[in-house]
Amino acid sequence: MGKKVFFAGIVSLAILGWASAGLSASRGEGDRYPTKPINYLVVWDPGGQSDRTARLQQPLLEKMLGVKIVIDYKVGGGGAVGWAQFVRSRPDGYSIVGTNLPTIVTQPMLQDVGYRTDQFLPVCDFQYTPLVMAVKKDSPYKTLKDFLAAAKADPGKRSIGGVALWSITHILAMNLMKDAGIQAQFVPHTGSASLISNILGGHVDVGVIYTDDMVRLQDQIRVLAVATREKFPGRADVPTFKEQGFDYDAGVSRGVALPAGSPDYALKKLEKAFMEITKSPEYVQTMVSQGFVPRAFNSQEFKEEIARQMKFWREALKDADLKKK
Repeated sequence: MGKKVFFAGIVSLAILGWASAGLSASRGEGDRYPTKPINYLVVWDPGGQSDRTARLQQPLLEKMLGVKIVIDYKVGGGGAVGWAQFVRSRPDGYSIVGTNLPTIVTQPMLQDVGYRTDQFLPVCDFQYTPLVMAVKKDSPYKTLKDFLAAAKADPGKRSIGGVALWSITHILAMNLMKDAGIQAQFVPHTGSASLISNILGGHVDVGVIYTDDMVRLQDQIRVLAVATREKFPGRADVPTFKEQGFDYDAGVSRGVALPAGSPDYALKKLEKAFMEITKSPEYVQTMVSQGFVPRAFNSQEFKEEIARQMKFWREALKDADLKKK
């Protein structure tokens, strides 16, 4: 009996030793993190909002974290191809991805896209861009009323471009078609860069784009409406949808996430870095000047925003004539 007790004691001490060693190793890894380059995945076109923002953040993150930030791309399926690949990444703190709300909420609700919203670990949500409907500068449509009249005259012959199926641009286009009583073709794109190219090339009649596009392309496009409650700052000449009979207040927020299950030390360090960047006066000034609306949601606030949008879109879409594919 004494030998059994003695042996059990040795086993218990060994287990405690292994656990202690593992905890010490974890703490040591957390203290050293990061020790190698971090991959920052962009799931939209190079040159779009997500890419340009990541490029702006890249040198600031490298200075704060002391490692290279490698920006990579996986474009397709309105972001779904890249997000589906990302959520299967090793959750070790060395892979982050640009997020887009409400797309990472609405896509899995409406399609089988290879990922679930809860497979992301939110880090920071850092900007918002209201939607605008625009045409190229020499378009025959001078106003939203002009486009709607043309669409009613030739049902199904006019096109509305957006960034992806089941994105907020698609949902706004469907709402407009329903509320205005028109039929038009929705043309999805792999991001705003390709959408802008098709608007300027006349390959779509109108496009649902963002306020930063409105600012940087003001000499090349005509904006028919902006989806905000009030006039967009600095563009009092642009009418809101609400002023034209459509009570739309919609846009996209962008942020960054880790794969679910990533270590807490990685989350905390990345959250701190992104929050410092997002709150810096220089960064805020740059965002405002480019037509973005800066925001600074930390990890918990970002989680709460996702939960709020899950509840909102589940209710908003349940009666819609949309079938999960």
